[in-house]
Amino acid sequence: MKENRQNNQNKQSNERAQFIVIEGLEGAGKSTAIEFIREILAQKKIESVFTREPGGTFLAEKIRKLLITPYEEEALCPEAELLLMYATRMQHVERLIKPTLNSGKWVVSDRFNWSSLAYQGGGREIGFDKVKQLNDLLLSSFRPDLTIYLDIDPELGLQRARSRNALDRIEREKIEFFNRAREIFLKLVKENPQTSVLINANNTIEQVQAQLTEVFLKFIK
Repeated sequence: MKENRQNNQNKQSNERAQFIVIEGLEGAGKSTAIEFIREILAQKKIESVFTREPGGTFLAEKIRKLLITPYEEEALCPEAELLLMYATRMQHVERLIKPTLNSGKWVVSDRFNWSSLAYQGGGREIGFDKVKQLNDLLLSSFRPDLTIYLDIDPELGLQRARSRNALDRIEREKIEFFNRAREIFLKLVKENPQTSVLINANNTIEQVQAQLTEVFLKFIK
């Protein structure tokens, strides 16, 4: 009887809508990875919504423009940047992510809270612990079911980013900024082995796709 109850609980857990996040530095190939995931979910006939951070809702997208646009008139201080990031995140969570999950649809997001821990906590040097305190205060226990971190050498990532289009305000940061951010991403993967996976994004697209497909199909099962 106890075994049957456990099986039923596992079944309910597997059927619950999942929140999946793709993280990584600039040029890591997040957009390409998301398209792979979109194809897999479509093949499995799993209803899903794809979104991004900062952004995802009407108001959050307005704040996104402020965050990524380089304004010559005034520099955005690190603390203001952090608070704006969480303003967009809370709007995103409460107006899109939670309602979508509650409707039974999966959510796949290009970035989530790890990016703030890495970029503002590490890159801006506000401090990992300080950003985590803010994160825990606002998000409490809400977190992704799976975080896929695409790890890439910052130099290579920026080369890829420069070749694709004009760099936004954050992409223009010095290499030291991204080195610090990468350290935090690696720390987070190490600390969350049950809900995260690292994929080597220095590899070819074909190699990344193969590893991503393997990881994701295992997660769906």
